[in-house]
Amino acid sequence: MLSDGWDRGEAALLGEQMQRLHRVTHRLIWVNPLKASPGYAPLAAGMAAALPHVDEFVSGNTYQSLEQLAAILAGTTQ
Repeated sequence: MLSDGWDRGEAALLGEQMQRLHRVTHRLIWVNPLKASPGYAPLAAGMAAALPHVDEFVSGNTYQSLEQLAAILAGTTQ
């Protein structure tokens, strides 16, 4: 999933749908460029509701972070 996590919908519904998505996927990866910002915390209600169902949470804002994502997808990192 690629998103900044600043949704405007109902957080509880997003949490339910993320739980459902997590059950039907091998691994749920959320790429959020805001994660790299100093002092970032997933305080948006939707992000807070979704994060418990995410296996990997990466920033995706630099070449290095995209390399990390590629390694995760390739199964060469934990």
